[in-house]
Amino acid sequence: MVTRSCMNLLDLVSGDILNHPQTPRALPRVMTLPGVISDVDKHHRKIIIVANFLPLNCKRDSISGRWCFSYDEDSIFLQLKDGLSSDTDVVYVGSLNVDVDASEQEKVSLQLLEEFNCLPTFIPTDLQKQFYNGFCKQYLWPLFHYMLPMYPGYCNRFDRSLWQAYVSANKIFADKVMEIINPEDDYVWVHDYHLMVLPTFLRKRYSRVKLGFFLHRPFPSSEIYRTLPVRGEILKALLNADLIGFHTFDYARHFLSCCSRMLGLEYKSKRGYIGLEYFGRTIFIKILPVGIHMGRLQSALNHSSSSIKVREIRKQFKGKKLIIGVDDMDIFKGISLKLLAFQQLLQQYPELQGELILVQILKPPGSTGKDFEEAKEEAYTTAKKINERFGFPGYEPVIIIDYDVPFYEKIAYYALAECCIVNAVRDGMNLVPYKYIVCRQGSYQMDEALDIAPDSPHTSALVVSEFIGCSPSLSGAIKVNPWDINAVAEALHLAITMPIGEKILRHEKHYRYVSSHDVAYWARSFEQDLVLSCKDHYSKRCWGIGFGLNFRILSLSPSFRKLSIDHIVSAYKRTTCRAIFLDYDGTVVPEASIVKAPSPEVISVLNNLCTDLNNTVFIVSGRGKTSLSEWFDQCENLGIAAEHGYFKRWGKQSSWKTSHIGTDFAWKRIAEPVMRSYTEATDGSYIESKESALVWHYYDADPDFGSWQAMELLNHLENVLANEPVVVKKGQHIIEVKLQGITKGLVAQEVLSTLTRKGKLPDFVLCIGDDKSDEDMFESISTKPYNATSSSAPEIFACTVGQKPSKARYYLDDTVDVMMLLHALGNASGLKSTCSSEAP
Repeated sequence: MVTRSCMNLLDLVSGDILNHPQTPRALPRVMTLPGVISDVDKHHRKIIIVANFLPLNCKRDSISGRWCFSYDEDSIFLQLKDGLSSDTDVVYVGSLNVDVDASEQEKVSLQLLEEFNCLPTFIPTDLQKQFYNGFCKQYLWPLFHYMLPMYPGYCNRFDRSLWQAYVSANKIFADKVMEIINPEDDYVWVHDYHLMVLPTFLRKRYSRVKLGFFLHRPFPSSEIYRTLPVRGEILKALLNADLIGFHTFDYARHFLSCCSRMLGLEYKSKRGYIGLEYFGRTIFIKILPVGIHMGRLQSALNHSSSSIKVREIRKQFKGKKLIIGVDDMDIFKGISLKLLAFQQLLQQYPELQGELILVQILKPPGSTGKDFEEAKEEAYTTAKKINERFGFPGYEPVIIIDYDVPFYEKIAYYALAECCIVNAVRDGMNLVPYKYIVCRQGSYQMDEALDIAPDSPHTSALVVSEFIGCSPSLSGAIKVNPWDINAVAEALHLAITMPIGEKILRHEKHYRYVSSHDVAYWARSFEQDLVLSCKDHYSKRCWGIGFGLNFRILSLSPSFRKLSIDHIVSAYKRTTCRAIFLDYDGTVVPEASIVKAPSPEVISVLNNLCTDLNNTVFIVSGRGKTSLSEWFDQCENLGIAAEHGYFKRWGKQSSWKTSHIGTDFAWKRIAEPVMRSYTEATDGSYIESKESALVWHYYDADPDFGSWQAMELLNHLENVLANEPVVVKKGQHIIEVKLQGITKGLVAQEVLSTLTRKGKLPDFVLCIGDDKSDEDMFESISTKPYNATSSSAPEIFACTVGQKPSKARYYLDDTVDVMMLLHALGNASGLKSTCSSEAP
């Protein structure tokens, strides 16, 4: 079978990363046509769930030597199926948590696909270690939990070979998806930080792939994330998805801030949806925390094993109040801080000694290392000191359980505990509080085991860290800073001494939320938004641009295309009366250029165009007339419209004329003090004063703060200037106050009408600009009122700089493209003229 590889890895990263064997051959029996599975009904929607590990338990039978597989009921990826629509077929792609010999891999693949709808990715052992234990666990996982590589003993230095392994592993996952995807109909849902560059591989192979991504970890602030040497590659790869999901607004906000600061992207909120515009595509951002599987928990509550265990534990701790903590054994769970807070609680409230017990369940760590061993040792040492100080025969204040606790036993501890504490210093969507709430709600069997009367109200008390993903959704919990040991101790005391009525109210509020926002709700909501975010895929034309992990899709409306130099030069040559309108900043000189004056190249190109007497060329800018007249002093026949057309002259020898006479500028005395106050408060901003306008610039300000201040200033100015003859507009990194009726569109209309009145009917009109103010020109030249008497329509080229929503039909990528176009037109100019650009 032909390889499904979508690109050469040498395009992605430097270094030797092709030594690892390719993914196993595709499965011929299952494949019919490339990318289509014959077993799946084509009328059903199919979602391919891609995660690091498949939702399977795997073990080899010691007698027969055969592999035995079963679904992992605890896996969130299995549980989310309950939320997907009934006509949705779910196929899983991921790794197994065991090593399967190469000779058995094809057989195992067939078995898993037939019996479990799972397609395994067999990653070579060495590559798996570098990918998972290396890049994922040594770099991404600590960084996403706010651990910076400050010095070698604290965190590992960046090793590019591990990054190459990460890319290689993501490529293997992508190859597997390509074996089973029908790109026209199927949806792909990629999960978590292990597979953040996978979207690029899929998008390069299928430009219209329907692709969602959900991050189950925190996304760090831009100040943390920007320390990652491959920060840009990962951001750009994520932006090849259609929908990106986060647990909390904070995580989404940090991601958007990174896109703004590192890629210069702006996001917009519209009708409740947050969207990022990226090369013509809109990437939707979804904020929704994952939930628990209510059915599984309620089933466990009703199971006899849970009832037996709860009676046993109740008898063991008779007369005592339990505080429960259930955490993975890792350095971010704040376990030692929790124990110190409990110690402070017993010390500060001696009456609780002998009455209160903290049961801390430690789940086995996902990875090992020096940090984890030290954290475990610290937890045990702290617990030992507490027990030695406050314990006595028959009473042990801290009990640590670090074996693999059965599910029904955890259920029993949750149901008995007066309080649950989650004290992580940084964590994603920790579901322990949700499970605790449901278990405290109980069931008929559990209430019977606890001797709770039927229909009695239930209670729960939660102490949660401010730095975990579920904290925003638990409004009735006591929120704590885990580093503030005294505050955590006080929170625990409040939780266990809270009046029963308050406990009932808090519990009921939490239970309503947890039971209605379960894992099925989360999956269903994500599926619906994924379908919504992909609905316009076939209404646009797509081109792939960029190499390696810089690959992205350029998506354009069918009526919006790049302006071909050959096409416009051809039109230029066959026309005899041409009007050319050019914006200045961002069009003929780069927006980010420090030197704002035109280069000798710009002057030369403009003079070439102006020398042709068939041309009328205008620079139409928001800049003041003084600077523009100085800069273009060498251009004799160049028309200039300054301050968006408030001042206008047809050539160097012409005098400046204004659009308004006797205008009252009293509004400046109102607007300028307001602008000044924002300038003083916003580092990097400044005010530009023009005769007809005031402009507040914030290009050099902090991107986020500058945008916030700009919106505040816009609102402020609109209020104080409501009765003045001005308009307040937001442009590219500016807020401008200018007289009403002054637009670039009017400039174009006046110039074209003047030429028409003189009998010089324009048969070629070119307008190039990059800003919102230029949209007026694009609209103006398209209406063609100046050409009502003409027997044939002129050639009209409205062109925006940079691909973005616009009223223009054409675009050019940047100022370099603009200069190439103007050079070509200048070279095409003839000596014969029938239309003069003299001043009227």
